[in-house]
Amino acid sequence: MNKIRLTKRFDFEAAHSLAGYDGACKYIHGHSYTLYVTVIGEPSTDKANPKRGMVLDFGILKQIVRENITERFDHCLMLRNDSPLADEIKSEYPKVELFDFQPTCENILLYFVEILKNKLSGTVSLHSLKLSETNSSFAEWYLSDQNG
Repeated sequence: MNKIRLTKRFDFEAAHSLAGYDGACKYIHGHSYTLYVTVIGEPSTDKANPKRGMVLDFGILKQIVRENITERFDHCLMLRNDSPLADEIKSEYPKVELFDFQPTCENILLYFVEILKNKLSGTVSLHSLKLSETNSSFAEWYLSDQNG
């Protein structure tokens, strides 16, 4: 068995606010997010397949993340659904995501895990995600940490 991990980086811009927070993050502010998506699997050994030797075509991984995360979240505002004026902001600006959780880096990362883990084929699985909201601050999720 030769398991290999592949990682692709994605960048997007988004804003959020942490309703009720006791610091400056209670105000609407933006970040240049970087998302690292790592999958794990075995390279194809099918001699008839032109993708022999690949765990997953990077183009397919790019398409999955683009369609499910970056197109949706790039240049959006992320708010808790009970934030003041959330409904009024959403009615005026279509790129607003309302959540039933506080849109912290950690919670956004877990939300992305739920989106992506069901989008991969049976031979490739989600290994880890890393979401940076600044050059020095990030959250990480590893499948191996979830199993006990």
